[in-house]
Amino acid sequence: MMKKNIPEISLQRLPVYLNYLRSLSGDDGKYISSGSIAAALGMGEVLVRKDLAYTSGTGRPKVGYVRTELIAALEDYLGCNVKKRAVLVGAGELGRALLAYGGFEKYGITIACAFDSDPAKAGGEVAGKLIRPANETAAVLAKEGIKLAIVAVPASAAQEVCFSLARAGVKAILNFAPVRLKAPDGVVIRDIDVAANLAVLYNMI
Repeated sequence: MMKKNIPEISLQRLPVYLNYLRSLSGDDGKYISSGSIAAALGMGEVLVRKDLAYTSGTGRPKVGYVRTELIAALEDYLGCNVKKRAVLVGAGELGRALLAYGGFEKYGITIACAFDSDPAKAGGEVAGKLIRPANETAAVLAKEGIKLAIVAVPASAAQEVCFSLARAGVKAILNFAPVRLKAPDGVVIRDIDVAANLAVLYNMI
């Protein structure tokens, strides 16, 4: 359940604010207003203020928020300081790129290992992450108690992988396969179709 019943669209914007605030430099006591954040991100000031109200960040009249305090409030709300482990299923080109991506750590997430059905890939490593045989997935998840998974397999295999992960105790899946997955009971899924999003962007030009 989302904290304080925050609307999903507001929750999606919180990392945008956090990334922007992290990109700024200055003294720890430096203030920033919701209006400045809104102007920098091309958003409405009222919208930004309402979103930030879901966190513990507290603004001061006429001056705004202490930047470092607001960063800490956003990090706390998003669980960045809580260490979380995830697994990746599918060590093809996209999967290997995701294994090498270092941005997960900024949100407290570590990819423990990857799984792939290709025996030739088993035992290999990418960025220090071990690639294990697909038939070890359930046993590893049960032993490690991991609840997060990233799926980067072909579309034809994605739904069965999703069901298998759910049976093994996974509660949240980030899906990069080019197909919308049906969420089993108790599992949250976010579908990210990179190619489809590029096609949409092209048609917005």
